[in-house]
Amino acid sequence: MRVLALDYGSARCGVAVSDPTGVLATPLEPVLRPAARDGRRRLIALVSELGVERVIVGLPLSLSGADSAQTREARRFAAGLARGLDGIPVELYDERFTTALARRDLSAGGASPRSSEDSRAAAHLLSGWLEQHARH
Repeated sequence: MRVLALDYGSARCGVAVSDPTGVLATPLEPVLRPAARDGRRRLIALVSELGVERVIVGLPLSLSGADSAQTREARRFAAGLARGLDGIPVELYDERFTTALARRDLSAGGASPRSSEDSRAAAHLLSGWLEQHARH
């Protein structure tokens, strides 16, 4: 199953996709202003172009696990995206520490400088989701 992960931000949304076997997560170009009409259209087009069967949206919980203003915005974004995807499931997944991991990748030389930090964070989010679901 091919899965698309989104590290949502109102200005820029990191994007990563799994390979068809659900093992590898590859960062893609981020989508600008994902909640705006053009950004949402681009995300819906990516789902179709890539044959995605599930979308994971990062849920920015606080370190204590509580909701914040960003958490509520991510929930609204995911619900709106789900309405435009004709039955393709959209799932929220804890994204704590993904941005820190993406920054560490670049400083350690483990990531291409051409891939955006947002999309590397989406790839970490997706890798975590894939690992968790491989156990089930």
